[in-house]
Amino acid sequence: MSGTVNKVMLIGHTGDDVKMIHFEGGNCIGRFPLATNETYTNRTTGEKVSNTEWHNIVVRNKAAEICERYLKKGDKVYIEGRLKTRKWQDDQGNERYSTEIQCTDFTFLTSKSESETASQKPESSTVEKTEQTEPPQNQPVNDQEDDLPF
Repeated sequence: MSGTVNKVMLIGHTGDDVKMIHFEGGNCIGRFPLATNETYTNRTTGEKVSNTEWHNIVVRNKAAEICERYLKKGDKVYIEGRLKTRKWQDDQGNERYSTEIQCTDFTFLTSKSESETASQKPESSTVEKTEQTEPPQNQPVNDQEDDLPF
């Protein structure tokens, strides 16, 4: 195979809200941390071990605005993109490196209602009111009008 592949697929939970940087000309970048977890049982001790890996996600322009609007800390999201390592100098002049995931596609996995419920206080009376005023999700089906063959 003569080509190369730089592709990353992650499913994880956001570690913070999306932080936006706006540039002249209307372009923008959104950044947020994403946590992925690995859990396994240690064979020698039988102890359950859990490791969390943090990833720096970078989203651009319209996708960044969508993420800023809908993603909140703790939401579950699928991210697809490519790895990019940046080289920079810190305040002391030392060369530093950071590896980021340049997001090309994403899918929100936390439903809107789950996200809103998590962001509101449990003792709030507005939660009860919105649940009562929402239209029912499933309408009853009239069996007499059903022409399904089974």
